[in-house]
Amino acid sequence: MKIILFGATGDVGSAALQAAISRGHQVTAVARKPQALGVIGPNVTPLALDLLDQPQAAAEAAKGHNLVISALRPPAGREAELVPLTRIALTAARQAGIPVLVTGGAATLKLADGSGHTVLSAPGFLPDGVRPIAEACAAQDALLNAETEAQWTCLRPPAMLTTGPQTGSYRFGTGTLVTDAEGNSQISFADFGAALLDLAEATRGSHRKLTVAWGAPAPALAAG
Repeated sequence: MKIILFGATGDVGSAALQAAISRGHQVTAVARKPQALGVIGPNVTPLALDLLDQPQAAAEAAKGHNLVISALRPPAGREAELVPLTRIALTAARQAGIPVLVTGGAATLKLADGSGHTVLSAPGFLPDGVRPIAEACAAQDALLNAETEAQWTCLRPPAMLTTGPQTGSYRFGTGTLVTDAEGNSQISFADFGAALLDLAEATRGSHRKLTVAWGAPAPALAAG
């Protein structure tokens, strides 16, 4: 498979890149400073591109690929850029006529306690420092709801993304935080990247929102 990966040098993008390389896919790794990728092998083509400055170049770059993966995440203080960045990725995929796999945020996922609250709405659940990106992720979620033409799938992380090993023991869900037996909702970047590639390789439906976290081994992905 030929994948174009936007945001290839971020934590999630780097994990997705390593997962794609390990599975033998060809990847165009897009970043503002692709030299940060380091030495990554013959199946990877680095591409320097600032999506906000060159949105049409992103669409041109996507042509000839089988899939877009958008692992875009703006730095602190520029969280509002998440929506326009995601819009550019959706447009690039739509113009190239290929599906797009978007990494979302946990903001709109419901808590597993049955309260009906989401990660963003639950009192005291989020530290003040992460509310700006959570609010940006909720806006990204609304953007996806309004996007009817692009063939998108969104994978949202659990409550916590951490450093750590790739275990292969994770479970997919839909609108509620996935938790383990102790009630924790977390996953390593490495396992999240692997889960992204599971979706990339699966038969994809359109306009699906999923989440994933550590737990029981991941079940087979159903088509749809």
